[in-house]
Amino acid sequence: MTILTANDLRVRYGIREILQGASLAIETRERLGLVGRNGSGKTTLVRILADELSPDAGEVVTRAGLAVGYLAQEPRFPPGLTAVQAVLAGLTQWQAALDRHADLTARLERGQEPLPPLLQWQAEAAAEVERLGGWDKRHEAATVLGHVGVSRIDAPVDPMSGGERRRVALARVLVAAPDLAILDEPTNHLDIGAIEWLERWLVERFEGALVLVTHDRYLLDRVVTRTLEVEDGRVYSYDGGWGMYLEAKAERDAHAERVESNRRNFLRRELEWLRRTPQARTTKQKARIQRAEAAITTPTRTADKDARIELQHVRSGSTILEAEGITVEIAGRTLVDGLTLRLSKGERIGIVGPNGCGKTSLLRVLTGQAEPAAGTVTHGKNTRIAYLDQQRGGLRDEATVFDNVAEGHGHIELAGQTLEVRAYLERFLFSSHEQRKRVGELSGGERARVALARTLREGANVVVLDEPTNDLDVTTLAVLEQSLLDYPGTLLVVTHDRWFLDRIATSVLVFDDGSGDDGSGDDGPGCRVELHAGGYSDYVERRRSKADHTPAGAPAGAPATKPRSESDAARAPAKRGLTWAEQRELEGLLDRVDDAERAVAALEAELSEPAFYERSDAERRAFFERLQAAKTEAEAVTERWAELEDRREG
Repeated sequence: MTILTANDLRVRYGIREILQGASLAIETRERLGLVGRNGSGKTTLVRILADELSPDAGEVVTRAGLAVGYLAQEPRFPPGLTAVQAVLAGLTQWQAALDRHADLTARLERGQEPLPPLLQWQAEAAAEVERLGGWDKRHEAATVLGHVGVSRIDAPVDPMSGGERRRVALARVLVAAPDLAILDEPTNHLDIGAIEWLERWLVERFEGALVLVTHDRYLLDRVVTRTLEVEDGRVYSYDGGWGMYLEAKAERDAHAERVESNRRNFLRRELEWLRRTPQARTTKQKARIQRAEAAITTPTRTADKDARIELQHVRSGSTILEAEGITVEIAGRTLVDGLTLRLSKGERIGIVGPNGCGKTSLLRVLTGQAEPAAGTVTHGKNTRIAYLDQQRGGLRDEATVFDNVAEGHGHIELAGQTLEVRAYLERFLFSSHEQRKRVGELSGGERARVALARTLREGANVVVLDEPTNDLDVTTLAVLEQSLLDYPGTLLVVTHDRWFLDRIATSVLVFDDGSGDDGSGDDGPGCRVELHAGGYSDYVERRRSKADHTPAGAPAGAPATKPRSESDAARAPAKRGLTWAEQRELEGLLDRVDDAERAVAALEAELSEPAFYERSDAERRAFFERLQAAKTEAEAVTERWAELEDRREG
């Protein structure tokens, strides 16, 4: 059943038409992901769907009585509320039924009215409270607030930071459980544990329809059933989540390129005819001339322009950065205790952990902006650090984009060439007109691009990024990821973007608060900080495997088995080694792993070829089946090698 329809929406800001006939329909319990570049109109569209903004033209039709919950990028609350009160304030029907029941109970206690009707009305009000979620919604509100990272539920909302207010607003929508939830960047200001909890909640518990605007590609892939792209003021629909969207989008772009190529060929032929045979242009040829004129005036699809993010690397010495037994403290609270870390060239470390655990404080100590409470930090003689802080603190709101990046200079030295600042900023998708804007007038995504341009304008051999993915669209994120992969220097990055970590990190430095709740518990002192090889998914898999071997009832973080005495060890069966056949199998497994990985790489290279999308649907389906089979084979061979290698070492 269709619960909302938007028809031919049009919105103009000044000379720019943001939406140019956007249309869409939402079905009951449908999960929609909304993607598009920064400035494409995503937030404008969801504000119209949430009845927060009226379009210049077009209409939105909703099912009668449709309850809509909207998470805005800058939520508003009535003054004077605590966090839990702000969440419960979103339950208007439940609160009305609860107030009615309380009023009827008070009237019964006064005993001044006939009992039968009062008792009937009280029962009806009680049934309404039960239907809308029961009597203990405060407990549910407190639980959800804790999961999204708000531990002080009775703290006033008014003095909270923007990130805390967004977490309260998210909890308000989730607890309200509307027929349609519209969430605009819900993962901003959430740590990884909270994002993973939100992902599970949307998949397993939320029963309404969903419109999700987010740059979290794992969230899109695991929650969304249909992806809507806002492009050139219109809405294009694709089945499935992020992965399926990428495939279909590539096919649509390839088709558009073929159509445009055919149009240019037609124009060339017609223009040649018009020039060659002026004497033949009789009445019979008017239709042909009109077709040529129509092709000339047909608007062409403008190719998307990607940002060009280049990191200039300067040579480093043998020592890059070393931390020896450092302790980090804030206001007497120990955040990091006795950490030793040595960075090597080409290493890319992702730093993850709960909000407030000390990730940014650690970066400040490692970069020399703060002193450790104990231990030493040593920078190499040739170490040069480029640091993007989380608050984009180096930006001056009153100055223009150009002045923030140029800082009095007209040129920038980049990768051995001299660039004008204006040309450099155009690589970050700032036109000449946009470079004259004051930074205080920019959107979050535009501010992030200015901060990146400012940070990366000079050469460095250590790049430190604190939450670089906040507010960037997925296209710019992909460009940034590729730039970091191509960068030969060292990278330290704090981020809650799991896709980003899996793609760029060679290891992850994990702050573990020991809550056992994926980081959604108390951020108290005593976080363990440990370095794990691989990306974030590798770390999660190892953590899950370890948990599977933890005895039932053992506390979180406890060892898989208790320490054994010598007699215990003597009685315990020895770890089984390899048989002769398994030893022979192991000797050939590395070659099989290499062969399997080469087979996957060859198929992925074939997929990246433009000609791939000219194949028939049946051929593409058969190809993807071969690719999946090759990936499964590679994974199985690798797991078998790891199993036998582990038993041989044991």
